[in-house]
Amino acid sequence: MTSSSKSPEIKYFNRVTGKNETEKVYGDSFIKLLYCSALGKKFGGAFTNKYFSKAYGAFQDLPSSHRKVKPFIEKFNIPIEDYEPGSRPAMDPRDSYRSFNEFFIRKFKRGKRSFVTDTARMPAFAEARYVGFDAVDEKSRYPVKGSYLLAKDLIGNDQIAKIFEGGPLLIARLCPVDYHRYHYPDNGKVIEHYAIPGAYDSVNPLALQYKNQIFIKNERYVSILQTENFGRIAYIEVGAICVGKIVQSHRWNKPFIRGEEKGYFLFGGSTVIVLGEKGLWKPSHDISENTKNGIETYLHLGQEVGTKF
Repeated sequence: MTSSSKSPEIKYFNRVTGKNETEKVYGDSFIKLLYCSALGKKFGGAFTNKYFSKAYGAFQDLPSSHRKVKPFIEKFNIPIEDYEPGSRPAMDPRDSYRSFNEFFIRKFKRGKRSFVTDTARMPAFAEARYVGFDAVDEKSRYPVKGSYLLAKDLIGNDQIAKIFEGGPLLIARLCPVDYHRYHYPDNGKVIEHYAIPGAYDSVNPLALQYKNQIFIKNERYVSILQTENFGRIAYIEVGAICVGKIVQSHRWNKPFIRGEEKGYFLFGGSTVIVLGEKGLWKPSHDISENTKNGIETYLHLGQEVGTKF
């Protein structure tokens, strides 16, 4: 495929609307050039390292970057009325963000999202496009033609990974247009946490088709959670191109509750991966079925994402 070829459309099922939809990709031309052209394959490393991403993230903190916010909201039809305004005094909430990063990490207004309370149902920990597998094994691939997903590769620690062998897996892909804070799926405590250095490739499905080891090569932050209702969970934040920083806003030594914020990504789309112990829970039925058909399932934060056996 050359850089002038048309990129394949990204289809997903939107549980909120009940319809199959086509994703509007931010930076589509750049992703296409980086992963589908001979030039990108030769020089792409200059853009998929932490220095470029952190520098680009810093640019999104500049006061001048606030001028990008309003056109971005209009282009991607973001319902800005659902979010808290920024810190800049303005009559129009679209003009209230002092920088693009302040807009990027916007919070929902109180009551705009709720978390399922049934302890047998796991709430969505991010507002994102999900794929899910009942059991992670050598048949688990993402995307369908991508690389195998094994616990030891994702977690980066063979001893800890044994806890999650053969257990369920959920991947939540956040696009640049999405809410970029991630949350805890249950009550519990953090029993282990560590960073894994790596690259900063895009997590766009198009990029994954051409470079299918992104989830095990990109920078990651791993937290092992002991939860009340779903056993032990490996919670992994994955960095991506132009993600300036993965921020952990919750203190590690403090117990957490269902729906509480865990952290957020600064500018760029990225991913949260969750693995569980074998036989304790599984992804929701529609997510599993759509995954088998090679389609992601879009969920609102807090909607059911998994159920106990």
